[in-house]
Amino acid sequence: MTRLIVISNRVTPPVGKGEESVGGLAMALAAALREYSGLWFGWSGRTTPQFSGQLAMRRVEGVTIATVDLEPGDVEEYYNGYANKTLWPLFHYRVDLTAYDRAFDAGYQRVNRRFAETIGPLIEPDDLIWVHDYHMIPLARELRRLGVKNRIGFFLHIPWPAHQLLVTLPTHKALVESLFDYDLLGFQTPEYATAFEEYVLAEAGGGRTEDGRLTAFGRTVEYGAFPIGIDAADFADMLGAERAGRTYDRMVAHTVFRKLIVGVDRLDYSKGLEERFAGFERFLADNPDLRREVLMVQVAPVSREAVETYQEIRGRLDALSGRINGAHADLAWNPLRCVNRNYRRDELAGLYRAAKVGLVTPLRDGMNLVAKEYVAAQDPADPGVLVLSRFAGAAGQMPEALIVNPNSPEEISEALKRALTMPLEERLARWRALFKRVRSEDVSAWRDAFVDALAGRPAEVVAAKTPPALAS
Repeated sequence: MTRLIVISNRVTPPVGKGEESVGGLAMALAAALREYSGLWFGWSGRTTPQFSGQLAMRRVEGVTIATVDLEPGDVEEYYNGYANKTLWPLFHYRVDLTAYDRAFDAGYQRVNRRFAETIGPLIEPDDLIWVHDYHMIPLARELRRLGVKNRIGFFLHIPWPAHQLLVTLPTHKALVESLFDYDLLGFQTPEYATAFEEYVLAEAGGGRTEDGRLTAFGRTVEYGAFPIGIDAADFADMLGAERAGRTYDRMVAHTVFRKLIVGVDRLDYSKGLEERFAGFERFLADNPDLRREVLMVQVAPVSREAVETYQEIRGRLDALSGRINGAHADLAWNPLRCVNRNYRRDELAGLYRAAKVGLVTPLRDGMNLVAKEYVAAQDPADPGVLVLSRFAGAAGQMPEALIVNPNSPEEISEALKRALTMPLEERLARWRALFKRVRSEDVSAWRDAFVDALAGRPAEVVAAKTPPALAS
């Protein structure tokens, strides 16, 4: 049987039900590696004074886990630097926050070379290699330099930017050229695949073959849209777990006579949390008859604390939430609660189930699996309403949500009012359509579509073919 090798920046081993990481990447890869016998390789999250390439290997839930430690300088330049201060803001359309530093670029190239040299000896001739996300764009080039001839695929979990933005990166052409060492490139939506195509045609002098592949830099690559999903059945099953039940009961008791609005996002400027708070503030001001009937809970775990921008976001959100509560609270009630900690997925399932509105309004997002988890957790007899940013990749698959521009506090306010007053019949119709799609276009469908295409099994996955759910 062909083995699947998954390579990502960090490795989160598969664990028991109800205990997976909240992160979409970890959840999706755990599901993939349960199905395919394989190996998951990446950075351990630890540092060592001097890089040795020494692998730590263990077997977890039928999956071989292999990790390597990095030097502190590697972490600063590759991870905190190029990945999170250069590529992340640029790919999320925040050129104003993008740092262009040659030392970051050099560290990024060095670490990808070290990853290739470490994993190379473990690759067998029939292995399929699946590389994940913006941390690892040059990895296929480094593996090819070592003589690896296997089929290698790359999936980008975040947006691919418009080519007018990408060209602000001094090394943009070298970055894109390295992607042509892959056999298959996967993007979350046709929009992102088209943006990549436009760059290749406009900036790299490339072309398209008759069968829909792209040619440039003397090489040819397949590319397409592969919208990632969740394990919908597993997530719905979590509602029967003890922790989910306790969380649901606690939130229902806490919001008696009120309707719960919930947001769950990593603390990041791309998530539109400040704009979301402003929209909620506008709702409170515009609807004095409804404001004491709601409670908004925003779960926003802190991440990347070593990056100064993230420290500043937390301070601004604390000030904004204080202002909102100061203006609208009374002795027995605060309208907004922001919690900066992680919760288990079964606890989140209970939280989603208790919420009458799921507020998912990123300024730019590759997909956003919180939107799909919220839908999967709803009560089929009395579902809540999803309010979703038009700039989340999920919006193309979820037209029955209330779609908003997250930059407009008026649109967020109006959508909240509509969601909170929506008749049951309309809520049922919207939820049923959403849940049907979340269930059918799940993480297994995503995994199988990509791996089948990478293996060369019959599948039309070029960008010219739009997935049925995105055709509208």
